Amino acid sequence: MKTLNKIYAVMALSAAFSLTSCIEETFPEGSTATAEQVGASAAALEGSLNGIPAQMSLGYYVYERQEHETDMAYPQFCIAQTEMLGDMYPLGSNSGYDWYRNYNTFAANVGETSYFAYLPWFTLYRFVKAANDVISTIDFESDAVNDAIKGMGGAAYAMRAFDYYMLTVLFEPVENIYTDVSKVKGLTVPIVSENTTTEQAKSNPRVSHEEMMKFIHSDLDKAEQYLSKWSPKDGHLPNLAVVYGIRAKVYLWDEDYANAAKYARMAIDASKATPVTASQWEDPTSGFCVANQAWMWYISYDAENMRNLANFTGWISGEADWGYSSLTRPSIDKSLFDKIGDTDFRKTTFLHPDKYDYYDYKTCRDRQYIEEAPACLSLKFRCKGGDWENYATGGAVDVPIMRVEEMMLIEAEAKAAAGDLAGGVALLNSFMQNYRDPNYNCKATDNLRDFQLEVLTQMRIEFWGEGNAFPSAKRLKPGVMQNYDGTNAPANIFKINCAGIKPNWNLVIPISELNNNKALQGWNNPNPSQTVTGPSPVGQYAPGNN
Repeated sequence: MKTLNKIYAVMALSAAFSLTSCIEETFPEGSTATAEQVGASAAALEGSLNGIPAQMSLGYYVYERQEHETDMAYPQFCIAQTEMLGDMYPLGSNSGYDWYRNYNTFAANVGETSYFAYLPWFTLYRFVKAANDVISTIDFESDAVNDAIKGMGGAAYAMRAFDYYMLTVLFEPVENIYTDVSKVKGLTVPIVSENTTTEQAKSNPRVSHEEMMKFIHSDLDKAEQYLSKWSPKDGHLPNLAVVYGIRAKVYLWDEDYANAAKYARMAIDASKATPVTASQWEDPTSGFCVANQAWMWYISYDAENMRNLANFTGWISGEADWGYSSLTRPSIDKSLFDKIGDTDFRKTTFLHPDKYDYYDYKTCRDRQYIEEAPACLSLKFRCKGGDWENYATGGAVDVPIMRVEEMMLIEAEAKAAAGDLAGGVALLNSFMQNYRDPNYNCKATDNLRDFQLEVLTQMRIEFWGEGNAFPSAKRLKPGVMQNYDGTNAPANIFKINCAGIKPNWNLVIPISELNNNKALQGWNNPNPSQTVTGPSPVGQYAPGNN
């Protein structure tokens, strides 16, 4: 374990020698518990394990200081992935307050010297390190180690599998007409396990897609084995249903649709979860800020350790009066809003241009606030207890990682893609009519591609601000249209139209990691910065560069 700690110390020190010309990046080693500190007792191990979800909500997690406002541990991915989709715009007085906007526009630097390479990479590898620290303390082969301790290790394996799934989705390149990924096509990221040595870390190549899938499934095999005899007390740690859910997500990314459908159904059945109801969704004091029966896995903010700026609610809530959301006014893309049926209660998540003439909005603010707010402003993520003034109270929220609705939508698409289009359509109609819109009827019944894009649309609506639709979009390459007649994109830099995918959906490995790991040199994803600049012609995709 001392060897593994040295690996991350090397990773940390390498950042001090960054070649960036615009910022000086440093990566602290951090305070994650080492194997020696964890100890052998179940109580100590449980404490270390519970520290992982606690880390996942820490503001300024990587830098441990106010260096960049997107340094928000896991919630940064909720916002970043929604912005990359083009589904979120800052409609406040100055879009420059949106520190995440480069994920949406990539008009400025998003290359190897940028925070937008650095923070996703090191956030996820710090999560990996935390899981490795737990895994390395347990002798899984020993009969003297009880099921509870092995179960805790199983939870760590599940979280590590999820971390590598996220790294793969973000950094595995997908072909596009704006950047040439031919050299790195099929490559994911380096694997750092509890057994990786310092010397190996210095020359640790990107592994192939196939090798990464094998590694993730191996972790999930172990998670499934050990969590079959022990279950965490609440949803802050993955249980067996969540393991099935992670596997469904991984199989979907791998386009193994039969297994994706199989494990999505296993996750639904094992979780016994049911979707969020209309009354829960619209509750002005607990809507999407307090875990409920639909949430299979979530993290929570601790009021005592929360940052007043780098917290999820302060970024995403249209009602909060602290953080940046009161300045950026996070809102849904109008074309996506228009795709929500008028009898779908999710439409009331976002402000209609007619405001109260359209709907009697439930809010912790007053009528004047709603009347003066921009159309399409999101009311999805509420301030806890309706406290929109005090960040330590209103921001002490739960944040979903996995909801049962995702499994239901995965099952629908995967069943269709595995050869049963009619069955997939029936599943989508059942979900929508029973839980979202009684008048919904899927029209994409004759063509698999059309049906997959319809499921993606429902995922984008369902998981707006959670980011869970991004992997499916990157897999399906649907095209992104942000400059169209009636667009609510706030400035020309947002008015970009990309065929297939946006080139910045292939994140770039940070230069500090390239400098430290010689096996990565010459094997980075191409820099997508300014490959497409707005405005694109209205309703037309920007031409390609290759």
